[in-house]
Amino acid sequence: MKKKRTIDKRVWSLISLVMCLIIWQLISISSAGAVFASPERTLMAFISMAQDGTIWVHIGYSLFRVLAGFALGLIAAIPVAFLMGWYKIAQYLLEPVVQFVRTIPPIAYIPLVIVALGVDESSKVMVIFIATFLVMVITIYQGVKSVDSTLVKAAKVLGAGDKDIFFHVVVPASFPFVLTAIRLGLSAGLTTLIASELTGASKGLGTMIQEASMYFRMDVVIMGIVVIGIIGLLLNKIVHLLERWLTGWQETHQAT
Repeated sequence: MKKKRTIDKRVWSLISLVMCLIIWQLISISSAGAVFASPERTLMAFISMAQDGTIWVHIGYSLFRVLAGFALGLIAAIPVAFLMGWYKIAQYLLEPVVQFVRTIPPIAYIPLVIVALGVDESSKVMVIFIATFLVMVITIYQGVKSVDSTLVKAAKVLGAGDKDIFFHVVVPASFPFVLTAIRLGLSAGLTTLIASELTGASKGLGTMIQEASMYFRMDVVIMGIVVIGIIGLLLNKIVHLLERWLTGWQETHQAT
């Protein structure tokens, strides 16, 4: 019996990309062409801004804001999530507040952030921090809560104390959720980027898109959106590689 041939995943990705470009081109030559610049015009806009260095300045500012807000959000989310998942008192006190604040869009905090921090870099980082923190704290908390109780009971039977159970059972079991939270946090940071740059930014991809839309430079608008998407894909790929490297022991254990 002949072995069934399967198409490589990278081939499917290439086919998907070509299909998107064809649909994009068809939309650009239709009646919606005034809004959707063609792939060629968008590429030319990127090349032009890359040659004079403008696009790299915008990318640098935006990446700094996203990564700074994300890093602060992760640093705050990990202890809060583990406290909520490990101690009942912390859960009863913090979970209602976190769940309530989570339902409020981060954009709603922009006026408060501007009044409190002004319009410098700290205000933009703060808006992204709020968005990433709320996403990550819930994800990590759910991971701590979902730790198999059998593992905890087995550790207690073997004489492990609360400290040993926490660091040698709960933390390793929750680690995949931390990586998932990192991925979701980066995504939340990028989706909040444009909103954060409403706080008076002069540089950044969000600012570039807003200024271009005012002058109806739709090639620059589309290009900025595509660049944000590419950055998101690259960051997601980095996290995926990190996840495979750090959780490889789990895959090995399951295979055996």
